[in-house]
Amino acid sequence: MSDKSLSTEHVKESLGEAGSHLKSAASAAGDAIKSAASAVSDELKLGKANVKAELADSALAGIDAAEYTGDAAREQMDALMDKGRDLLDSAAGLIRERPLASFGVAFATGWLIAKLIRK
Repeated sequence: MSDKSLSTEHVKESLGEAGSHLKSAASAAGDAIKSAASAVSDELKLGKANVKAELADSALAGIDAAEYTGDAAREQMDALMDKGRDLLDSAAGLIRERPLASFGVAFATGWLIAKLIRK
């Protein structure tokens, strides 16, 4: 064979080998994309499950808090009622100790309220 046909044959072989490598590279790229898509899909499913679980736990905690809200409100109301009773007892004690001064303060307060209402 001549040098020219050897060169042509070598070019053909090299191009064939390059084509074979390109075909293998494309196949590997396709496999990598399929694997990545599968991994992403699995991660999305896991993330979705985690989000649902956290939302469910949050709802349960909210329901639990709501159940105790009534009890907490009753406790606060009882505490306010106790303070109100203490205040009334204190006022009653002061009235018993100083009835004349208490009458004067009550009279002045009534007079002041009447003046404010008339205007």
